[in-house]
Amino acid sequence: MTQWPGMLVADWHPPPGVHALCTTRLGGVSVAPRDALNLGAHVGDASAAVAENRRRLRAALLLPAEPRWLSQVHGVAVADLDVAAAAAIPVADAAIALGSGTVCAVLTADCLPVLLAASDGSAVGAVHAGWRGLAAGVVEATVQALRGRMAPGITLQAWLGPAISAAHFEVGEDVRQAFLAVNPAAETAFQRGAGDRWQADLYALARARLATLGITQVSGGNHCTYAEDGRFYSHRRDVQHRGLVATGRMASLIWRQT
Repeated sequence: MTQWPGMLVADWHPPPGVHALCTTRLGGVSVAPRDALNLGAHVGDASAAVAENRRRLRAALLLPAEPRWLSQVHGVAVADLDVAAAAAIPVADAAIALGSGTVCAVLTADCLPVLLAASDGSAVGAVHAGWRGLAAGVVEATVQALRGRMAPGITLQAWLGPAISAAHFEVGEDVRQAFLAVNPAAETAFQRGAGDRWQADLYALARARLATLGITQVSGGNHCTYAEDGRFYSHRRDVQHRGLVATGRMASLIWRQT
């Protein structure tokens, strides 16, 4: 695997044969406001630009195959890419694979990408964890799907890709209650904001979910898509606060190559 400008490689001890990374907005051909490496085909970008960005990504990273893009809906469905038809675009917010050369991919622009790998390199998974999916259990559903296909006794490790930080992720009481209803200890991931608002820490919420699942080998979680303007796309910064029509999407990818 070669390097791509600005690319984030998972800062973990990679299991055998596992590759994991997240792109940034650098290195593509899309024009403002989606400049430059927009990999989302659903955000109003020119289809030719998205296709070229995806082609460049595959060529630069020497990917074994085209990433298996998902139709993400902020739900908890998990696509098993070993059995899903190659030509299909699964409606799902997570994907798993045991087969070598299958590239799991999720697209984000503030939501949290979670990449998972078996300690022996036998299985991988990618999760799109916005607050809705995270609260509803998309991480748990993905871990359950992986464990259902892994050998007994094999552990999982996780990497948290770039997401919006608590300092810029203001939410209402409804979001807080969605998490507290499942786990009252999630209260520590919310800090009082202005008025009746709360600052939510997606990274802390994800780590708590992973710890409950027995996954304690967790790395990443040290970026902010909102604050790092020149490096990452941010839906909240660009669309909600700047009034732009749309913003681009980064891709978090993980695959086995044996």
